[in-house]
Amino acid sequence: MRMSPPALPRRAAAEFIGTASLVAVIVGSGIRADSLSQDIGVRLLANAAASALGLGLLIALIGPLSGAHFNPVVTLSEWWSRRPGGGGREVLAYIGAQLAGAVAGALLAEAMFGRAPGAWATEPRSALHLLLGEAVATAGLVLVVQGLRHIGRPGLAPVAVAGYIGAAIWFTSSGSFANPAATLGRAFSDSFTGIAPGSVPSYAAAQLLGMLLGMVLAGVLYGTRGPSGEPKSPDPRRTG
Repeated sequence: MRMSPPALPRRAAAEFIGTASLVAVIVGSGIRADSLSQDIGVRLLANAAASALGLGLLIALIGPLSGAHFNPVVTLSEWWSRRPGGGGREVLAYIGAQLAGAVAGALLAEAMFGRAPGAWATEPRSALHLLLGEAVATAGLVLVVQGLRHIGRPGLAPVAVAGYIGAAIWFTSSGSFANPAATLGRAFSDSFTGIAPGSVPSYAAAQLLGMLLGMVLAGVLYGTRGPSGEPKSPDPRRTG
């Protein structure tokens, strides 16, 4: 017997806590890596490993509550895939919680390492090749999430999504932020993982473009129908 989904405030709280935790892992591991090594490869490896492991654990823990989106791109793409069922109020609640959680997570990471919270990042990331990399990274993420839903294997999300992000941090020029909320949060940390506030809008635009590309690719590969036996309005808590 299927249990009723948690009430929207509880799901939004789960998105806030999950996004804050994820950004704290990303930013905190970047600060730690910065302090331990001057080798950029070692720092990137440490940050990628911590980010992937943290993301996988958070999806496994929070997925049953809210779907573990932690990302406006995932929320919007999931809403679009089930738009006949509505859910506009949920989208707004989720995205608001994700944005607030990302900022809180970055400030928490800064405070944990004895740094003054609230210092703006100074690393510019507005070059065209970085924006292309960010669009590719986000398209791949959306394709993974949508693909898991279409093949009826959402339970693989903790491994598949985390594995993809860990790989994309290495194979994309942008470092695979692939998340407008995390991008905003990382503007509050002048560290290895930071992004200058002036670069946030262009990164977010590239991510939204990547989301559209990912959905087109999912449509080409899988069509517009869900897996056999899936209801027309999927459970909004599902990750994929």
